Amino acid sequence: MVRLDALDGRILEAFSGDPRMSVLEASRELGVARATVQARLDRMRRERVVTGWGPHLSAEGLGFPVRAYCSLVIRQDAGHDAVAEALSAIPEVLELHTVSGESDLLACVVARSNADLQRVLDAVIATGTVLRSSSLVVLNTPIPLRALPLARAAAGA
Repeated sequence: MVRLDALDGRILEAFSGDPRMSVLEASRELGVARATVQARLDRMRRERVVTGWGPHLSAEGLGFPVRAYCSLVIRQDAGHDAVAEALSAIPEVLELHTVSGESDLLACVVARSNADLQRVLDAVIATGTVLRSSSLVVLNTPIPLRALPLARAAAGA
């Protein structure tokens, strides 16, 4: 189990606020040695608390403002790996999760418009690995994907 303390939380907060900040800048802002900040970042990377450091891309900014979550029922003889491989060839499929319940998979897809969403769903079915899908179109996102509140809670902040 990953254990974060208050300093880890402050480091995550600093880099979440300014991902382009240097380790030296962070150490000055936090009032700790540069080596301390670097060692903690390295540990959090090893423990997969920090999984990336690149730019966060916006589907909306790339021209795909329509988002939908699709429950997928797959051909049982296809297998989850084959379905995942087939769906990974569709660029509009952003995420795919194996789930419990009535469906086998949950996919997050994006499209240029509601009409374009039909094209994306047709492409999903055309893989031959999905028997049927049921979609929920996102109307608004009052809480976007976030993890910083979890880091704060884990660090006891």
